[in-house]
This record gives sequence, structure tokens and C-alpha cells, in this order.
Amino acid sequence: MDIPQDIANLPFEQALHELEDIVRALEQDERPLEEALALFRRGQALLAHCRRLLEQAELQVQQVLDDDTLAPWSPDEEA
Repeated sequence: MDIPQDIANLPFEQALHELEDIVRALEQDERPLEEALALFRRGQALLAHCRRLLEQAELQVQQVLDDDTLAPWSPDEEA
């Protein structure tokens, strides 16, 4: 899915917040069909963007966890 540029530049939290607003609006409001479809399409793009950002974050976390240069941490060790 091609993600519109205005969505592709959003940070995760802002994209998620807008997606939640769209879901609420579609659940609660009666809207003309064209407007509802436009909101639905934007929601789909926001969802794809959020998923992509989460996948990137997961890869970064996995890289850190797989890094053999990190020593296990113990709360009993002094800093």
C-alpha cells in the first residue's frame, strides 16, 4: 500500500491517535458514504504506517538483543 506523504512523516503516537479518532468517528457518527470511505481509506493508510513503524522498532530491539557485546545486567552489580 502506498502511504501518503503526510502520513509517512507522522510519528507513531500521532498516527495512532488519528487512527483512533477515525475509528471512533466511523463507529459513532452517521456520515455520507463518500466521507466514510475517505476516512476508511485514511485509516487503512495510518494502520499500514503504524505497522511499518512497529516492525522497524521490533527489528531494532531484536538487533540490540542479538548484540553479543552486551553483557547481562544484574541489579546486584554496582554501576
